[in-house]
Amino acid sequence: MDPTRHSDVRPEPPHHRGAGTAPPNRFLSTHREADPEIADLDPAEEPSPRTEFLPDLTQTLLSRNDSPDVGFTWSANPYRGCEHGCAYCYARPTHEYLGYNAGIDFESRILVKHRAAELLRAELSKPSWKPEVIALSGVTDCYQPIERRLQITRACLAVLAEFRNPVTIITKNALVARDTDHLAELARHRASAVFISLTTLDPDLRSILEPRASPPAARLRAIRQLVDAGVPVGVFCAPIIPAINDHEIPRVLEAAAAAGASYASYTVLRLPLAVEPIFLDWLQRHFPDRREKVLNQLREFREGALNRSNFGERMRGTGAAADRLSQFFKLAARKHGFAEGWPEPSGAAFRRREPGQLEMF
Repeated sequence: MDPTRHSDVRPEPPHHRGAGTAPPNRFLSTHREADPEIADLDPAEEPSPRTEFLPDLTQTLLSRNDSPDVGFTWSANPYRGCEHGCAYCYARPTHEYLGYNAGIDFESRILVKHRAAELLRAELSKPSWKPEVIALSGVTDCYQPIERRLQITRACLAVLAEFRNPVTIITKNALVARDTDHLAELARHRASAVFISLTTLDPDLRSILEPRASPPAARLRAIRQLVDAGVPVGVFCAPIIPAINDHEIPRVLEAAAAAGASYASYTVLRLPLAVEPIFLDWLQRHFPDRREKVLNQLREFREGALNRSNFGERMRGTGAAADRLSQFFKLAARKHGFAEGWPEPSGAAFRRREPGQLEMF
């Protein structure tokens, strides 16, 4: 692999992409930049990169997590990288482990685990596997646009439903409603829960924040469809960006409650590693008049810094600003009838069958 191939810096943001830059990979010693002195290169003529889908030859699917900040131990990610193109995505730096950059590469070079369902079946079939909740996905969105065609997440859900292994899903794509059948079957055994990420109700702001994610109205319809089928659904206000979407919290919760969501939570914007320059570039392009206000308010959540990675505080921040937001969110959630805590899918109905074994009842 050419170590410089995936780290070109683009002077202008590509069309329909969240990231406007391709920051150097922190693990590579060299990178390539465009030369502004070359007059015959017009950045406006350079086309946006077409999305590439590359095979991921991993031999295991389940990843174990020991972070106290997330509510799951096991996760499965059918895809690496994400087409949704959210400039603020905390998962962007994971692409650097693959030799790519966290900017354009993260949303245009997607690694696909075609054997995900097969690998999942093998792992659940092991006598050593004890039924625990598996999160789809713990890193990148398992319902990003390519899932409509490849249906890898759907195949994984079919395996989970067969084994009745508990699952939670976090997504910002209404495509999750396509798989209502498997999720409802698991819900019959108290073994599924879905959390829809709803960052804004403004479709114009959504197109800037999340270029290729589902419109807000479609996500609300997905909530209703899942709830009507008996699937527990929560709304995830994430991330909350000061001076950008924080004022929408009451309206988002009201709309989600009207659609049938029973649980609600949030996180505050995080800017780990390469996410910071990508987000700052995005902020300057889309909200230059609010740039300093956003950054100053964000520092109030991070003890004067733009990011802090400490366990226990990185998701919501600390200090007076974090306390005010917490109380504001709790009051709005209580007003609209959201339950305290989160649903906890159960593994009590888990079953493991030999190939060809029939169910007696």
